Amino acid sequence: MLRICFQSMISQVTEIRVRYADTDQMRIVYYGKFFEYFEQGRSDLLRSIGLPYSQIEHMGFFLPVIEAHAEYKRSAQYDDLLRIVTHLREMPVARIRLEYEVMKDGDAGLLATGHTIHSFVNAATGKPTRAPARFLEAIEQGARRGARG
Repeated sequence: MLRICFQSMISQVTEIRVRYADTDQMRIVYYGKFFEYFEQGRSDLLRSIGLPYSQIEHMGFFLPVIEAHAEYKRSAQYDDLLRIVTHLREMPVARIRLEYEVMKDGDAGLLATGHTIHSFVNAATGKPTRAPARFLEAIEQGARRGARG
């Protein structure tokens, strides 16, 4: 579900059911799993604007993570239905920052928040580069579609 938020250019809601394998010995979601949840939210946001990661690679670019941060507020457990809200708040230049909020379905309280920062890298040279024009166009179109929806 693509939507525009007051403080976001674009946001995407992803639902994930906690698998037993995601939990630790204390039967709560292992903290490292939240970065996987962030990744799914990021992939869904890119797909929602018409640029799945595979297409970005096909265009000759990579988006490696250069910074990742998470803050844990409450626990999640096996079989919880989580909502990961991924926000793109500003137009990227050479880097893109995505922010995440994780909530349990039906509960407005935050379980975790975080962000990742990615650098645009030319796949052929391995050197940092600016965001490709097609990427920026997709963000603008996604923002307009969300504004109309």
